[in-house]
Amino acid sequence: MKEVYCDVVIIGAGPAGLAAAQSAKKEGAEKVIIVERDVHAGGILQQCIHAGFGLKYFGEELTGPEYAERFEEKVMEAGVDMMLDTTALEVRDNILVCTNTEGIIHIHYGAMVLAMGCRERTRANLVIPGSRPAGIYTAGTAQRLMNIYGHHVGKEIVILGSGDIGMIMARRLTFEGAHVKAVVELMPFLAGLVRNKVQCLDDFGIPLKLSHTVVDITGVDRVESVTIAPVDENKNPIMEKAEVIPCDTLLLSVGLIPENELSKTAGVPLSGITKGAIVNQFKQTEVPSIFACGNVLHVNDLVDHVSHESEAAGRYAALYAAGKLPEGDVISVEPGEGVRYVCPQKIVADGSEDVTLYFRTALPGRNSTMEVSSDGQVLKKRKSICTSPGTMEELTLTKEQVRELKSKVIVKASHEEELA
Repeated sequence: MKEVYCDVVIIGAGPAGLAAAQSAKKEGAEKVIIVERDVHAGGILQQCIHAGFGLKYFGEELTGPEYAERFEEKVMEAGVDMMLDTTALEVRDNILVCTNTEGIIHIHYGAMVLAMGCRERTRANLVIPGSRPAGIYTAGTAQRLMNIYGHHVGKEIVILGSGDIGMIMARRLTFEGAHVKAVVELMPFLAGLVRNKVQCLDDFGIPLKLSHTVVDITGVDRVESVTIAPVDENKNPIMEKAEVIPCDTLLLSVGLIPENELSKTAGVPLSGITKGAIVNQFKQTEVPSIFACGNVLHVNDLVDHVSHESEAAGRYAALYAAGKLPEGDVISVEPGEGVRYVCPQKIVADGSEDVTLYFRTALPGRNSTMEVSSDGQVLKKRKSICTSPGTMEELTLTKEQVRELKSKVIVKASHEEELA
């Protein structure tokens, strides 16, 4: 058994882990280690060959591999140790237990950053009735098969769910000569970014059926058809209006789940809404030496947001390992009317820095007003022409406002016109 000692250990070498690592090193952490189960760094970005990354962070449009390469170069230049093809097994008493071809490794750390990303919901999660033929994929699996291995997944496609990966794959499949017959969405509004609907569905004439779902899958060796039906206000299928669509492939783009099995073994409390860790503005979990960032914390719509958030997590983890993380009274942050969730869920009211609250509205709407209040006083307010649950919103409290916080913070959103 091998014993390794470091200031900060980071689990995951995707965009979150890479950003956290270089930031921790920049903050002064002497030894920083990334543990990654894949044989390459980059995470999900390795298979995202479409452009659109980096507009906010780098000010230019990059593909996923290009974006990941820039951060990997920063990490290597900073002198971060990368342990690839290494699986993290469990966390106990500030020791990360890992395994690779060398055997069992114990990594003793001052601070840990969770950056494991997320996984897709599968057919099993949805319990879709019907037979069990070939030709059913999650959108991310199809993306990997096509973009990394060069395989075609089908010719006549139906996509369930209007998540960003599903819409991007609708365009990708069209480029490869497949016929995407429909994107079917259970909710009465889009799940992903509006820009992806415009660029990936509207520009290619791919129909989007809101308030619909798949109620049956037919096929013996291969998918032969799916049956879709509209749903009522309680999300129950209206079977008398069901429609059979002949196809050979069904892609599922029905949401992401933060990969928090390891977090649970470490005793990190999770949010029932985001399924990620409960954190303060330092991205510090309820286990003081453990920090979380990226999609393992809450699912982001832009990788640029992931990078900024993860840089903060790496920086604060390094400060904690050095015994320099700020302290203060802890104030809870809660979603109010019109808001699904807020992250962070707590604020340490030390007043050393501004604090940005990230949140998603519960419903889409026009002429929206978003506000942060505490003890009946509005601290920040912003208006927006249009909001959507698929787009992350943010409001920032100044360090002076943070210093004055005494009671819980509430984030609310209202719309002059609801679009759902």
